[in-house]
Amino acid sequence: MKKIHVLITGAGSGIGKSILKKFLKKKYYIIGTSKNPSKIKKIKNLLKKNGTSIFLNVNKINSINLFLTKIQKKFKKIDILINNIGTSSDNLITNISKKNWNKIININLNSVFYISRKIIKNMIKNRYGRIINIGSVSGHIGNAGQTNYSASKSALIGFTKSLSLEVARIGITVNLISPGFIQTKMLKKLTSSQLNKCLKKIPMKKFGKPKDISNMVKFLSSKKSSYITGQTFHINGGICFL
Repeated sequence: MKKIHVLITGAGSGIGKSILKKFLKKKYYIIGTSKNPSKIKKIKNLLKKNGTSIFLNVNKINSINLFLTKIQKKFKKIDILINNIGTSSDNLITNISKKNWNKIININLNSVFYISRKIIKNMIKNRYGRIINIGSVSGHIGNAGQTNYSASKSALIGFTKSLSLEVARIGITVNLISPGFIQTKMLKKLTSSQLNKCLKKIPMKKFGKPKDISNMVKFLSSKKSSYITGQTFHINGGICFL
């Protein structure tokens, strides 16, 4: 049996780290990325012989190109691609600079395009692959102060649907997971007052955990999901059913 190769962007913390641990239990070969040197070391120590960690700064095209060159030279194929990396920088539109706008679009959207475009070539050759993009509830219902973030995550919906149609007949599935309020560093940026307002919006009256997302990633990466593609899976405690 050939080794399954999994690539997870932003694997150093939060949802990405939870996904990494989920695949570790399946004994796949995992490639985890981060732009933080200390996190790269932690990922490598966690994976041991079951994978490796590679530096990647998706806000810089040169870093993406260098990363993809390394991937191509070192690994013959990537079977499962998890486009997880993402960030936010909230502000009213009148206060969002061009630099800030481009940064959020580069990290949350453009990186998904560049990485998927390269990785999918071998998937097409092998007539098999799983691509899972991590979006956000904000991409569906919007959020005041997040025109940049919401725009980037909303674009992933169309990207996922269109790409899934291009490769559906050759054994590649492409799906999107849209988390709601998950207990990661993004939530830690909020004040107690903001957190209480968020809780009031959630019918389940609790925040999600990274494992709620990684459980779905595990399913969509498996053979059990072979007839599912182009779909968006909402994991948000009942906020959104679009």
